[in-house]
Amino acid sequence: MQLTIDDFLKLRAQLPIVDVRSEGEYAEGHIQSAVNIPILNNAERVEVGTDYKRKGQAEAIKTGFRLVGPRLLNIINDAESIGNELLVHCWRGGMRSSNFCQFVGMAKIKTHQLAGGYKSYRTKALESFKQPLNLIVIGGCTGSGKSEILGSLKANGEQVIDLEKLASHKGSVFGGLQMSPQPTTEQFQNDLFEDILKLDYSRTVWIEDESIAVGRIFLPEGLWTQMNNSPIVEINVDKVVRIQRLVEEYGPADRTLFLEAMMRITKKLGGQHFNAARDKLLQNDMASVIDILLNYYDKAYINGLSKKQHRVKASVQWSGHDIHSFTARLIQEAKAFRS
Repeated sequence: MQLTIDDFLKLRAQLPIVDVRSEGEYAEGHIQSAVNIPILNNAERVEVGTDYKRKGQAEAIKTGFRLVGPRLLNIINDAESIGNELLVHCWRGGMRSSNFCQFVGMAKIKTHQLAGGYKSYRTKALESFKQPLNLIVIGGCTGSGKSEILGSLKANGEQVIDLEKLASHKGSVFGGLQMSPQPTTEQFQNDLFEDILKLDYSRTVWIEDESIAVGRIFLPEGLWTQMNNSPIVEINVDKVVRIQRLVEEYGPADRTLFLEAMMRITKKLGGQHFNAARDKLLQNDMASVIDILLNYYDKAYINGLSKKQHRVKASVQWSGHDIHSFTARLIQEAKAFRS
């Protein structure tokens, strides 16, 4: 039985998903919660593709059956371990998912095949980034606690999109320190799509001000355009407080990796400031290091903000403490300029 992408997404709340593409395709990007049972693994897929080009479709199909045959029992056992009714997809909803469904069907496992395959999921994901959202962009200098504020807004029932969490990167040249490896751009987009699916489009969605690149991941053009046309709430936190917060955040970071990151902005810092920051880092004086770095980051932020000052609808001072009270005040500020 073939399902449209919309029906497929509805059913996954009750049924597990099996992705029968190769492990390499799966690693590049997959549907959340999907389990990978390759009908053809990486090497086998190359072999079948080579035969298709050299000998034609009929011979390629025979090669595929020859390669899958010895692993057929394992494939069925893996499918049984997941459940007795499965949602199944390959890349385009073609032979790989069709054959998988036939194989496990002989073992009395019921299947539902995604029409158009993973490609239809990707199409829907990319379309979602053009969906009009009622965004409020949270701005503020480095160390203002924007990610913490997003988390508090979410805990208070507000809708948020946490791009840095999805990208596993905090945005700056130091953003990858103490973080897990970044996902592929494709997987980031899939995970972002899943967050968008959960939104009530009639309500406000809070999002942090970001450049188009978060680490090595680029934001979808549709969402990026919306962010650049949405109102900004600026968070103002005194520099001494921001330094303290950043010392707590980056203090445990590996000093060698921190220095390597800092070296990538030597020209932007200027040689004198870089040397001073490096010396303080070697002395383990992180407060002074952060103070020097903020001279560059604050200047860059203020310069960027000057070009979008017309979008700043509120500027809210925060002490850096009592996040719950501050979040409540922030929500009220948003209601005031939204009304």
